[in-house]
Amino acid sequence: MPASTDHPSAAANSSVHPRDGLVDSSPRAVGRFRVGPIGFGCWRLTGSSVTEATALIETVLDSGCTLIDTADVYGLDWGGSGFGSCEALLGEVLAANPSLRSRMVLATKGGIWPGRPYDSSEAYLRAACEASLDRLQVDNVGLYQVHRPDMFTHPGALAETLTSLRDRGLVDEIGVSNYTPAQTEALQAHLDFPLASTQPEFSAAQLAALRDGTLDLAMRTDLAVLAWSPLAGGALATGTGVRPELLAVLDSLAAREHTDRSTIALAFVLAHPCGPVAVIGTQQATRIAAAVQATTVHLDRADVYAIVQASDGVPLP
Repeated sequence: MPASTDHPSAAANSSVHPRDGLVDSSPRAVGRFRVGPIGFGCWRLTGSSVTEATALIETVLDSGCTLIDTADVYGLDWGGSGFGSCEALLGEVLAANPSLRSRMVLATKGGIWPGRPYDSSEAYLRAACEASLDRLQVDNVGLYQVHRPDMFTHPGALAETLTSLRDRGLVDEIGVSNYTPAQTEALQAHLDFPLASTQPEFSAAQLAALRDGTLDLAMRTDLAVLAWSPLAGGALATGTGVRPELLAVLDSLAAREHTDRSTIALAFVLAHPCGPVAVIGTQQATRIAAAVQATTVHLDRADVYAIVQASDGVPLP
């Protein structure tokens, strides 16, 4: 028999079972580093002056969002001026304010080149990493991730490249982004050190990582999960293109928790036992403060499964 489509009230639920809150507000381990449960993604860090970008980064760090995640390809959309422009702007911020660097875990990604489109060959990825460091105006980054898998580079060859970058001190930790579990395991098999992270898309509107083994592998091997687009590119805030049933559940929970739909959606991501970092991309200081409030929201199993069921649009089995 399928699971009930009813979402019991908090009072009714707590009369039978304790209200086991699932949202984890504790710091997350990313390799040797500890970061806050909300991270900041720089894919929309475009069109700002250095002064404006500095103020934004300071707000992010002051709010406890200590993972700053960017990529060399960021800047090709969201009004950017081209490949590398988000890294370059962040580099200007760090050069003008050196004290900010010690307050963050700086992460970037490489391996996408428009027109190829993916390249993890030794010559390309080495040059890409070095170019990222130049744009960021730093000697190394805390985390370097392969942005998307190049299915025509052998994982053994990629492992040699990543090991070299690490041995040279250009990167502290290595991770992958948009990799399948099998691709992650294939790369790990050729590395003499553990991968630190995996970066899948994961949100209340995009549940694939729940079921394709990505989050399960992360829990088995202690990979940090950096969830990109935890608000489905803003759709969960605006409601555009999202199932009405899902919006209704999120809005109901938001009313109960005296918050808004976006905060509930972020809390849903934080509730998974792998302890994801929800990587947000807002450019508004007020939204950053609101996002951090997701760590204080109460969601129990009835709540998260109501979200899953509404997202799927069919009853749970």
